[in-house]
Amino acid sequence: MVNNKVPVKSITWAIILFLALVWISPVKAQSGAPKFKVIAFYTARNDKAHVSFVHDANQWFPKMAAKYHFAYDSTKNWNNLNAAFLSNYQVVIFLDTRPDDPAQRAAFQKYMESGGGWMGFHFAAFALTPSAFPQNWDWYHNTFLGSGQYVSNIWRPSPAILDVDRKFPATKHMPKKFTTSPNEWYRWQNDLRKNPDIKILCSIDSASFPLGTGPKQSEIWHSGYYPAVWTNKNYKMIYFNMGHNDMDYEHKYDNTDRTLSHTFDSEMESKLIIDALLWLGKDKRD
Repeated sequence: MVNNKVPVKSITWAIILFLALVWISPVKAQSGAPKFKVIAFYTARNDKAHVSFVHDANQWFPKMAAKYHFAYDSTKNWNNLNAAFLSNYQVVIFLDTRPDDPAQRAAFQKYMESGGGWMGFHFAAFALTPSAFPQNWDWYHNTFLGSGQYVSNIWRPSPAILDVDRKFPATKHMPKKFTTSPNEWYRWQNDLRKNPDIKILCSIDSASFPLGTGPKQSEIWHSGYYPAVWTNKNYKMIYFNMGHNDMDYEHKYDNTDRTLSHTFDSEMESKLIIDALLWLGKDKRD
């Protein structure tokens, strides 16, 4: 008589093997080549609010990279802003400043004119003559960003309600309005509404006024039109005026460097940033 019974141990090990294969298969699928690669440049010097934002960004973006399957690198070495290095990446981020070296500037312009992607935050658009960051790069500030020089800002860093133009790939899943984390909002030399190459994606809603607390009255906005996020139709780029955390300025001489707010604490603001980055990382802009 033939014994057709399969030993219990064999069945158990077969089940374990099957479950292991089921679990490993999606892991292997997700561990392939990233969809695109991002390189973030930063300086992280002088302004504690900008340094705080850079620190947050370099923690937040790697988490998003793991979730959405792209690669994220960051560097303080602006000499890496050259054709050979940039050829490894589909998107460049300026977290807090801009390049000043002529060779670096030329490499970045060529990268963008060749179809590269770019995301910039807050101080990356700053230029003021005279200052340590003069407006001496017309292509970047007037042609590319369109904003020209910095003119003024609110104080203290304050949250704002933004109106969203949802007729754009990076904003189509956003609500019509959302509230940001506290930020130091900038006013610019040029009226971006008059530039046919610029598409304003978010602007400050009038419900935000008065915006800022002073102490100077000029640091409190009571009216006006202020773009906060925009793109240039001729390039694969998005600029965010956000990127200035609120700090414990009252105790700045105690060397506490305590951050009171974080840009990525706003759920909708974070959603807009990651949606914008995923759009920039695509092979096509549509």
